[in-house]
Amino acid sequence: MPMLKIKLPATTAIVAVFVSTVSGADYSIELIDSPPEPGRISDDFAKELASTGVRVKRGSRRTACEIWFCKEWAVDATFEPTQERLYPFTPGQLIGVLHFSRRGSDFRDQTVRRGWYTLRFGLQPVDGNHEGTSPTRDFLVLVDVGEDEPNKEWDVKELQKKSAEAAGSSHPAMLCLQKTSAGTEPTIRHDEGNDRWILHVSGQGSAGESTMDVPVDLIVAGHAAE
Repeated sequence: MPMLKIKLPATTAIVAVFVSTVSGADYSIELIDSPPEPGRISDDFAKELASTGVRVKRGSRRTACEIWFCKEWAVDATFEPTQERLYPFTPGQLIGVLHFSRRGSDFRDQTVRRGWYTLRFGLQPVDGNHEGTSPTRDFLVLVDVGEDEPNKEWDVKELQKKSAEAAGSSHPAMLCLQKTSAGTEPTIRHDEGNDRWILHVSGQGSAGESTMDVPVDLIVAGHAAE
């Protein structure tokens, strides 16, 4: 299985704070230099995760969320990105685990209760209901970690239904992936026009004998205009 190592620097504070002139909220990121505490998630999930994670902070004290990406990602070496689909992942693929220490929200501004969630790759349906909500179809959907298993192969409709339970609605709880930016250092940047905060990390994936950098850009604060 392909290996993925998130390239996080040794320092704790890994990016300067950027200022949001729209919402007045400043976001920054910190390195979490340890895996999730024992008992927070199952041992089977813990084995899938990298030993370090990223904490997204709002202001100087409040934690917006914490994310641990998988240490191994399956990557399609033949994948060619398009304007609509950017990432070489398989729908339903486990990408990582997210923790909300307090009530959070997703890209649709749905409320997501505090807790631990798996992040699985998903593609937004091509239909009139989603037109204009995002420039890409690539998303990560949230599933209650207690309702998931690391190697579970999800049916697309069942995954959407289970993710919707995380938001207490009829629509999956999701975070939007973006077109990747350059650089190997973890950063967070502000899309001022849409008032969104985008986490950038870079890892190394492999497919067969080939290895490659796998950048990921994920909206961790802010939501669709709808």
